[in-house]
Amino acid sequence: MADSADRELMTATSPLDDRNLDTDAIVLEEWNGSSPMKLSRTAVITASPSLSIQRCGNRFSHVWSRVLQAFVPEGFPSSVTPDYLPFQVWDSLQGLSTYIRTMLSTQALLSAIGVGEKSATVIGATFQWFLRDLTGMVGGILFTFYQGSSLDSNAKMWRLVADLMNDLGMLMDLVSPLYPSAFVFVVCLGSLSRSFTGVASGATRAALTQHFALQNNAADISAKEGSQETVATMIGMAIGMLLAHVTIGHSVLIWLSFLSLTIFHMYANYKAVQCLALTSLNAKRSAILLQHFMKTGQVLSPTQVSKMEHILPTFIISSGPKNLQLLHKCIKLGARVSSLNQQEIMGLMRSAKSHQKKGRYLLVERNGNLSIIAHKDATASDILQSYIHALVEGHLAIDHSSAHSDSQSWIDKNYTEFLQKLKSSGWNTERLLSPSVVWRAHWSFQSLDEKVD
Repeated sequence: MADSADRELMTATSPLDDRNLDTDAIVLEEWNGSSPMKLSRTAVITASPSLSIQRCGNRFSHVWSRVLQAFVPEGFPSSVTPDYLPFQVWDSLQGLSTYIRTMLSTQALLSAIGVGEKSATVIGATFQWFLRDLTGMVGGILFTFYQGSSLDSNAKMWRLVADLMNDLGMLMDLVSPLYPSAFVFVVCLGSLSRSFTGVASGATRAALTQHFALQNNAADISAKEGSQETVATMIGMAIGMLLAHVTIGHSVLIWLSFLSLTIFHMYANYKAVQCLALTSLNAKRSAILLQHFMKTGQVLSPTQVSKMEHILPTFIISSGPKNLQLLHKCIKLGARVSSLNQQEIMGLMRSAKSHQKKGRYLLVERNGNLSIIAHKDATASDILQSYIHALVEGHLAIDHSSAHSDSQSWIDKNYTEFLQKLKSSGWNTERLLSPSVVWRAHWSFQSLDEKVD
């Protein structure tokens, strides 16, 4: 084979059919690539008058690029955000750890059910497995009911929580043989934990896929991620079976392997989530951005905010002095008017009359917390403004007694500028990612006796 790594020359010995060609040579180039910006020339075809095909480039590179197309989105890397690659690397590593540990936990679970023992009955094992699956399904429905609307707004945190719950589920399976009398309870507890994982992981994955898609290619990204996960699963299963064979009968080795892989799994998950630079506005990111803007008049980029954002659940973070980044925990969006006491309702009425006649929201203070009353016709932009307004008032309340009027003045003077700088920095300002606002209100004013319906 003559120099096939760089270029191959093949010349046809016969002319093109029996037709005469012009005296000028006709040159046709062949290009390959999934994106107009990432094309490479693969062949040059010349007719003058005989046909010659000159193949260009490295054959191995061409084959590798074709293989790579099965695992990365079309047009990669220009079709996805810059944080896609580091996230997928760490995500694949944590997935690999999960599949290896699954072999260990499944081996322990099957042993506890009685696989391989003469005294075990098929109907008994089937019933235990049924209870395990039933508990998981019910748990998934309950988790969706209570937390479904908040998964999108806190994708990073719930991504970590989902994998932590999965670790707890596998731990329950590994522990189950140690407590034969409580076996059903232990495995059902593990299934319940994993059901939370399924709901949270699926929901946050959808949110992250939308974030990565720069060219409306969410379906392509999702499909290629499935290919990546399949490869990680096959490798993890192979290593897991080998590890299960080596450690069988050695409890210390099993637990040492499981705990080591679990620690690596959580570390890889944390690094994966830490790589994400989401451009959507939620409660935490809004607080960080507003705090910096009120101090400097400038807006941070999504990459800068991702380094400052708390990924772990708030209850894990030490509750030191109140600051704007944690102030969002003191704000309730979409409060129920009938839950307010008489004094709070009267204050709400006065606020509607004096400050918010044309507004689509009202703010009321309750025991040091701020509640947002959304108008029934409030749009997504109104909800975002109401939340920023509440953050400003909460921040000013720390040092000012007239925070309510001062916050309104700040919004009137600075909110439009703040929003424009957010857009120019790459932030999506169309809406605030938050749980659904299910409680709303309507107020109107009539002649001299203003009346709230």
